[in-house]
Amino acid sequence: MKKLFSLVLLLVFALVLSACTANEEAGKETDGETGGGEEAAEKVLYMNNAQEPTSFDPPIGFDSVSWSALNNLMEGLTRLGEDHQPAPAIAEKWDVSEDGKVYTFHLRDDAKWSNGDDVTAGDFVYAWKRLLNPDTGSAAAFLGYFIEGGEAFNNGDGSADDVQVKAVDEKTFEVTLTSPQAYFLSVITNPAFFPINEKVADENPEWFAEADSYVSNGPFKLTEWQHDSHFVMEKNENYWDATNVKLDKVHWAMVDDETTEYQMYKTGELDTSAVPAELSEELFADGSAQMVEQAGDYFYRFNVTMEPFQNVNIRKAFVMAINQQEIVDYVTKNGEEPAYGFVSPGFKDPSGKDFREAGGNLVETNLEEAKALLAKGMEEEGYDTLPEVTLTYSTSENHKKMAEAIQQMLKENLDVSVKLANMEWNVFSEEQTALKFQFSRSSFLADYADPINFLENFQTGHSMNRTGWSNEEYDKLIKDAKNEANEEKRFEMMYEAEKILFEEMPIMPIHFYNQVYLQKENITGIVRHPVGYIELKWADKK
Repeated sequence: MKKLFSLVLLLVFALVLSACTANEEAGKETDGETGGGEEAAEKVLYMNNAQEPTSFDPPIGFDSVSWSALNNLMEGLTRLGEDHQPAPAIAEKWDVSEDGKVYTFHLRDDAKWSNGDDVTAGDFVYAWKRLLNPDTGSAAAFLGYFIEGGEAFNNGDGSADDVQVKAVDEKTFEVTLTSPQAYFLSVITNPAFFPINEKVADENPEWFAEADSYVSNGPFKLTEWQHDSHFVMEKNENYWDATNVKLDKVHWAMVDDETTEYQMYKTGELDTSAVPAELSEELFADGSAQMVEQAGDYFYRFNVTMEPFQNVNIRKAFVMAINQQEIVDYVTKNGEEPAYGFVSPGFKDPSGKDFREAGGNLVETNLEEAKALLAKGMEEEGYDTLPEVTLTYSTSENHKKMAEAIQQMLKENLDVSVKLANMEWNVFSEEQTALKFQFSRSSFLADYADPINFLENFQTGHSMNRTGWSNEEYDKLIKDAKNEANEEKRFEMMYEAEKILFEEMPIMPIHFYNQVYLQKENITGIVRHPVGYIELKWADKK
């Protein structure tokens, strides 16, 4: 079926078009309105999710292939607005105690689940305790450590009863924090803090696994999920703000190749697309490619419990042998900023300076120094020959190109031969968390808008550490920063912690993320949060 019909054919076949399935009409819907007073055509947005979502269970789908969908299926107490700031959502208002530690949220009377049930304070109590329950196994549990009793429960040193969240009544939810948190309202926009319909979960513990059992409370509901193929969302008529949701459906493909994705965009099968590196110069030049900020890093992890990366000088040698600027110029080619620290640009300290600018460059490309450090590290370990090194990455053409670039630089600059290995994302994530990789690719997208979110990842035993690295001074700085109400002191602690991280170098930073994309001219209102997710609540298709 062609992308555009004449007005006459559109009028004649309007009913036929509205009956077409998402698969039959993938990306080929016509105008959002027929004009002339006729009934508007169904508005279907076609997007690509790249891979099968890890899970649509909020505390488990804590990754980039689950977040954006979850953010549009569900809604928490607060939601990031079009200005990227936390705004009232399921909670229409809240009160804060004088000491800044107790928040009392007042839920909307018209907040309902997609099955018609009321969203209650009890649903939040159930969901937040489940997030922290060690049996849930959520990688996002650390985000709830600011709740009094949360860390102890998650670590097995406390009980669910100790977690200070409670339903004052059906529509009043109260939480007590360990200390005042300037970024608290931003943290709880994260999908990990979405409510769960307790009644539905009790009746079916696998409620989140299939479309026909999924119950949501956000702008959209899940109506179709063909695993490893596609999934479809439809407007949730029970959503409290449904009048502001303009799309009828969102069809998500799962195509893990940017060139194929781009071809689907060109043929009308997708309304948005990533920008393939080989076409970026052309697409930026003609004005097709658009770019917005995104807080996060592309980097590699060293496993400090495996040879040869137990040695800090060998780790430093590997990092200093890499040229980040060349990688963004010739490999990724999407205008990324090379990373010489871990906290990305975009966060202001109390003096108004950007954290990254004030923190400065903590690593540099220096080939002579890299060679000297490698020789020093090998001597310290008694190596005549460096143990075999394997770099593992999750299956993706882009990750492969990056790994090959790292492999080549290490060979040319250090005369170190590195083997490459790859595996599918779900298995890769589990194996990396279990410290089974020697040297592996990774990424981090900020969960909330504060530098501490970047730095807390490398605390001893943290679920996101995945390097085996541990440093008591670093741990203390992070803990103290989380409990420090004075912003100047808090930022000084974070600056010092980042310096320690780079003195011991358990990671190899490559570049900071941005969001580069193509989008059809008839698509408006998609919000791409710098810290957060793709927001379709206000999206429209003309």
